[in-house]
Amino acid sequence: MSFFKTLFASVLGTFLALFLILLVLIAGLMSSSSQPEPYLQEKTVLTIDLSGTIPARTIQDPLQELLSGPQRSVSLERLKESLEKAAADDRIAGVWITASRITTSWSTLESARDYLKQFREESDKFLYFTTNDIGMNESAYFLASAADSIFFPPETYFEFNGFAIQTSYYSELLDKIGIDPEIIRAGSYKSAVEPFLRTDSSPENREQLTAILNSVSDTFRNAVSSGRGLPPEQIDRQLNELPENSIEYALETGLIDGIAYRHEVEQIIQERLQLGEKDELHTTSIARYSRVSASSAGLSEPSTDNRIAVIHASGMIVPSSIETPFRSEPIITDRNIRESLEDALENDQVKSIVIHIDSGGGATSTSELIYKQIREAAKKKPVVAYLGNVAASGGYYIAMGANQVISSPNTITGSIGVYNMMFNTSSLYNDHLGVFFETFKTHDHADMSMMTRPLTDGERMAVRRRVESTYERFLDIVSESRGMNRNEVHEVAQGRVWTGQDASQRGLVDQLGDLQEAVVRAAELAEIEEYRLLSYPKPKDLFQVLFQSADASVRSWLSDTIPFYGEHKQVEDLVRHHANRNWAVMPVKFHIQ
Repeated sequence: MSFFKTLFASVLGTFLALFLILLVLIAGLMSSSSQPEPYLQEKTVLTIDLSGTIPARTIQDPLQELLSGPQRSVSLERLKESLEKAAADDRIAGVWITASRITTSWSTLESARDYLKQFREESDKFLYFTTNDIGMNESAYFLASAADSIFFPPETYFEFNGFAIQTSYYSELLDKIGIDPEIIRAGSYKSAVEPFLRTDSSPENREQLTAILNSVSDTFRNAVSSGRGLPPEQIDRQLNELPENSIEYALETGLIDGIAYRHEVEQIIQERLQLGEKDELHTTSIARYSRVSASSAGLSEPSTDNRIAVIHASGMIVPSSIETPFRSEPIITDRNIRESLEDALENDQVKSIVIHIDSGGGATSTSELIYKQIREAAKKKPVVAYLGNVAASGGYYIAMGANQVISSPNTITGSIGVYNMMFNTSSLYNDHLGVFFETFKTHDHADMSMMTRPLTDGERMAVRRRVESTYERFLDIVSESRGMNRNEVHEVAQGRVWTGQDASQRGLVDQLGDLQEAVVRAAELAEIEEYRLLSYPKPKDLFQVLFQSADASVRSWLSDTIPFYGEHKQVEDLVRHHANRNWAVMPVKFHIQ
């Protein structure tokens, strides 16, 4: 009895402690969400750290902020709002941005640079860029080229050597471990399956990747040329030179304006603001400045109840059954899109809808459901699809349900194609592991998806017919949406990816622009001039915040610690989810650096 009393007391004490911790967390969350608007001094400088990623939108995670401080990643949405306020705010004298290595898409970079240019054009305030001991890569320098002045500290790193794409191939690995991929695809450019079939790129994949690289290089060269007042030929020449990373050389050739430590940059700003030696330089971070209301900054809010709903659809397109409250990676399911669309359609204040798509595709069955939902919504209210960083394969598929499609020049889009991939693991188990299976079945093809035997010729033909049927369906919806006949679509389809610029020239999108231009177009279709934005999906509830933050932290630690974690995760996802299902996924994943 004494043992059970002690056990009961320990369990009760543990639950009470957990309950008290939960109460403290809730109290902290409530207090952090009710902070007053900050007070700003005159001649305050807005400071922004743009290192790392720049997501399109971040949903506030009060638990993460409570435990780790404010979110470091500055979203495109927050950057735009803060720069618009800073341009109008008489208390803000200028903007000081620190950027090191930025890893984000070129579509996002173009939008961010446009916001920086707009700030300079709409105000007479300075925009300075500096870096730290990590230094800048080309992505960071692309943004910095929009500034008044760029300062580097001595001996830091300056990456200025062009752009490269590296793809991974696993066919020999699969041969060594005894796995035989069973792949059927529609489209000669549908290279998402190439890593499992080849040791290098096909001519078709090489062609499309080269076109994407050249588009990024042209964008970079033109921006630096206009921002720094340098001839494009000089920029190309310097990109081709041996990468000495010399800050002095960058200063001599006009790529930067000065070599200065942080305290020296502060002195330069103080002199510009005509502050005395004993005067303090007042700064405010973007996290703090985001709590300043638009009206306090001098911006007038539209006096209207009209709303434009912006639905952010980001991640792989997967069946709703894969969605769980504990999953940290963004995914797109028919359920979460349906919930957002229904809410927007039922809200009488919402006059039109923008679907912001950032997806390389996924399950064709789910893509079809989402396409139909968007198409039905477009019959009730105007819907504009904005193609963000990537909207390829299934991402492009769902965009076809909208009334109009807008893309940025460097969006990765198109990839109109389908494939089905299974893995025959019989050699792995039998020859390498000594594991054998005995299968009992009622009909001839009941074990077709077990992946412990090769497909028969008849089964392979049946899968091919299904893939080709799905591909024809893809062509049909693009043909109907874009006003093209089947053969015209097939000519630009076959799984090929395009930049937004090339897609526009081939009729796959209506116009080029950023998210703001998509919103403006949605307002025009709704015939409204004043409006406010309403973003979806809505913030998570407390239960999701508590558990998803922990999950995201673990995954972030894994990706930073384990070599090639991303590649391992990609192979794991493909093997786990691709059995006996058609997929519309963009070609092999790549990162431009």
